Amino acid sequence: MVQSGVFNFPSMERVVYGRPAAEAVLAEAERIGAERVFLLVSGTLNRETDEIAKVRDALGARYAAEFDRMPAHTPRDAVIEAAAVARDAGADLILTFGGGSVTDAAKIIQICLQHDIRDMDGLEPFRGVVQADGTRHNPVFDAPKVRQVSVPTTLSGGEFGMTAGCTDPRTKVKQSWAHPQLMPRAVILDPAPTVHTPEWLWLSTGIRAVDHCVEGICSVQSDAFCDGAYLHGLRLLGRGLNGVKADPSDLQARLDCQLGAWLSMTGVGSGVPKGASHAIGHVLGGTCGVPHGYTSCVMLPFVLRWNESVNAERQKLVAEALGRPGERPADVVHEFIAGLGLPRSLSAVGVGPDQFDLVAKNAMHDRWTHTNPRKIESPAQVREILEMAA
Repeated sequence: MVQSGVFNFPSMERVVYGRPAAEAVLAEAERIGAERVFLLVSGTLNRETDEIAKVRDALGARYAAEFDRMPAHTPRDAVIEAAAVARDAGADLILTFGGGSVTDAAKIIQICLQHDIRDMDGLEPFRGVVQADGTRHNPVFDAPKVRQVSVPTTLSGGEFGMTAGCTDPRTKVKQSWAHPQLMPRAVILDPAPTVHTPEWLWLSTGIRAVDHCVEGICSVQSDAFCDGAYLHGLRLLGRGLNGVKADPSDLQARLDCQLGAWLSMTGVGSGVPKGASHAIGHVLGGTCGVPHGYTSCVMLPFVLRWNESVNAERQKLVAEALGRPGERPADVVHEFIAGLGLPRSLSAVGVGPDQFDLVAKNAMHDRWTHTNPRKIESPAQVREILEMAA
């Protein structure tokens, strides 16, 4: 039978790359017509570098207010606090400058501003729900009028998606919200500010982008367009991450990483689902507090091994893109991660067997558990993967 499908282009208007961030931010504010720009930024960049000051200076009278206290994994209470600052400032554009937590927070803040949400429980009707059997409910709601422009300084790629992860601090469960218009209107990729990103964070979120490529290539719903992006993204990430490891001042290597991370997200807007590495990673982050990039470092090679029985031929593309054709893909990825000096087991990131049952149970409520190439029908199968990664 002839293959058929539909590719849905995302709502993002453009990606600007290789241009100084402050200059590009002003150009985007002018293009959009924004007069009250709210800055949601990395606290470290704001307090220890001049990168955010450059943006404030460039915006001039367009600068409205800022928030620089967003914790990792985007807790609901901090999002509500930041939304209040944006609301009081009369924001007409949100500018994020930092990692995935501020990017996701801005997406949730857009919902808060549009629907006048002022407490944590107010977010509940808008979140997606996945039952343990894979049944999903995605609420429909009005698109936000106040949108986002993003300057990412890590490589996890959330700025290229329409979904936001946000953790309920009361239950320590990371949940998701989605709408096509939550995606930023524009993304600005400037490698220069990323020299301030800690090496472990840059490299590990780079493996997160590798995870996007690998699970995209191996997805049961990938297509020719996405395959091309994933494969070239993987080549750029392989070259770029090794380049930054060898010379942290190499801006071209950093830009290669950024471009690879962009390509790694190609299928997200089109609906290409990921697999168990992403699903378990969400739980390791929200429930166990494992940094976002580290979750992929410790899960991806083992998910590849667990899935080998159903997609060994597709996995060969991964080894080829990383320059090691003919070798076992799981081993190639594992050794690539090791070469970057990153953790390679759950024990190395502080997750022990006593937490496996809870992680496995919670993972059954992640949508991508149910789209893994090798079908996962029970928490016991998730635990099999966790034990491999122990």
